[in-house]
Amino acid sequence: MSAKFKIVGINFDHMHMGDLLRMARDNADVEIVGVSDEEPERATRVLDQLGLPKSLLDVDHRRLLERTQPDLAILCPSTATHAEWTEKVAPFGCHVLVEKPFATSVADADRMILALAQTGKQLIINWPLRWYASHVTAKRLIDEGAIGELIQVHYYDGNRGPLRHLADKVVVPEDVSNTEKARSWWYRRSSGGGSLLDYLGYGTTLGTWFMNGRAPVEVTSMVDHDAELEVDQHSITIVRYDLPNSGLSKFETRWGTFTDPWTHQPQPRCGFVLVGRSGTIASYDYEKRIRIQSRDREEGVHVPVDTLSPPSDNPINYVVHKLRRSEPIDGPLSPTIARIGQQIVDAAVRSKTDKRTVTLINP
Repeated sequence: MSAKFKIVGINFDHMHMGDLLRMARDNADVEIVGVSDEEPERATRVLDQLGLPKSLLDVDHRRLLERTQPDLAILCPSTATHAEWTEKVAPFGCHVLVEKPFATSVADADRMILALAQTGKQLIINWPLRWYASHVTAKRLIDEGAIGELIQVHYYDGNRGPLRHLADKVVVPEDVSNTEKARSWWYRRSSGGGSLLDYLGYGTTLGTWFMNGRAPVEVTSMVDHDAELEVDQHSITIVRYDLPNSGLSKFETRWGTFTDPWTHQPQPRCGFVLVGRSGTIASYDYEKRIRIQSRDREEGVHVPVDTLSPPSDNPINYVVHKLRRSEPIDGPLSPTIARIGQQIVDAAVRSKTDKRTVTLINP
């Protein structure tokens, strides 16, 4: 590797490309050596926002990869093209970070895993919720046995809609976002749009992380129907884990929350409620403290969230740290955990389509 860790950003379909490039820009160990997008105005807008030179842009991703020979490529394409873009980039011999979700299916996820396995490089799936201090604190407490064996995961998350904000949460007025729906990939079924595919993987992947890799055995899902839209804006998925006296877990996704959780928590609150055999944890997005119940404090107490410090404070710092040391990516960003999350998403899609409970295949 070079003195600095070289990163490129390819495909700006997802607005999170701007967030990831900002993190790369702010890491002194990283050099952004180029970006590429088939719609150059999207990339230019992000470069301007971040104060990066327009000379970084090359509309031909192959030429960019050959010329720069990066250590890591960040990919932010539409969900339905994650496998396609991973297969395009992998042969150039760099590690690949794909912004959530993993894919539209386990079959596509396996294509992505195979593409990187053939090069000896690592595939990384970034889930921004992994970097919320509240959820990191909750995971630590679970691992320390603070609530006993985890038996239920209750998840609700979303925002006012994917077109209501840009990178760095820049607000888009509602009337402007509504006019964009007709031509946005977010609202096309063929592109992998909809709240279920956008947000369910967050809950099922972090839920699998909280569960230390355990997968459920049955999945039931239902979505809303808007005659004017191809995709859902609200989904509820119920899962059953093969644990005695464990009850059921629930994963709910919503485009159209009353407020965005990064400004004002909507009701219901976005985040997780985690139920163990001897206690519970409420861990909400962006909160500065979590609430924990235990046998000796049944009334519940608030616990300040852990301080996340480099290199464990954001995905770029973490990934660069791991790859510099040739260490495997772990937790929700690893294909192992994320694939189980994708299996649950696949089962949810089958369930809502067939209107039946689905047994998870090869959990």
